[in-house]
This record gives sequence, structure tokens and C-alpha cells, in this order.
Amino acid sequence: MFKTILFPIDQSREAREAVDVVINLVNTYGSRLILLSVVEEAESSTGEIMSSPETVAKLLENAKSLFTQQGIDAKVIEQQGKPAFTICDVADEENANLIVMGCRGLGLTEEGATDSVTNRVINLAPCPVLIVP
Repeated sequence: MFKTILFPIDQSREAREAVDVVINLVNTYGSRLILLSVVEEAESSTGEIMSSPETVAKLLENAKSLFTQQGIDAKVIEQQGKPAFTICDVADEENANLIVMGCRGLGLTEEGATDSVTNRVINLAPCPVLIVP
């Protein structure tokens, strides 16, 4: 059902909390896992900056190691750009059947909902998106 799962990661607590769900899905469906992290060109709407390629490379290395410990081989992709658009582009290029993301609580304001990476991915993704609260 889910041959290829794309798991975009950043340094957020929500991304770390989504790991168990990703492990379960990959093991259940025998999926190929792709880890993606985006080097941002500017400050994100949450105030965090993922602009250092070194920081992103270390994050991906640690994530790959975590999945390897679970017996899961993951492909690692590092891209530069705007996170939501990059996530959707990679999902399309890699023929992902599912994107799994942690949800960030940006508040219940309209501005927070429309500006979130999660909301943009939901609206632009070429495949289903699973949001882990």
C-alpha cells in the first residue's frame, strides 16, 4: 500500500515524536523510507533556522542511525529551498505514496494555520499526508 514513505525531518520535538509512527508504518508495509531535510534560505515562520548545511547533515546522519538501529535502511536527501515546496517536489520525484510529518502547534489563528509548512504540504502534496500530533 505504501511502497515509499517520505519523512521530512527538522529539529522539532514533533518530528522526533513522529519517528515511532514511521517505524511502525515501514515495518508494517515493508516500505522504502526516505528521510528529507531542507536547508532553508531564511528564517522559518516558527523562528527556527535550518540554514546551516552542517546542521542539516548532522540531523540526517543521526536520523539515519536511529532507523538503522531499528533494522530500517533509509535513503537520505538534503535539499535547499522553501520547506513545503521542497517536500512536495521530492515526494513527486521519488514517487512517494505517503508523507509523514509531525504537526506543529502554531496556534488557532488563521495566520498560523495558513503559514504552516504542514498546511502547505497538505494542500500541495502529490500523495496522502499523515500528520502526527
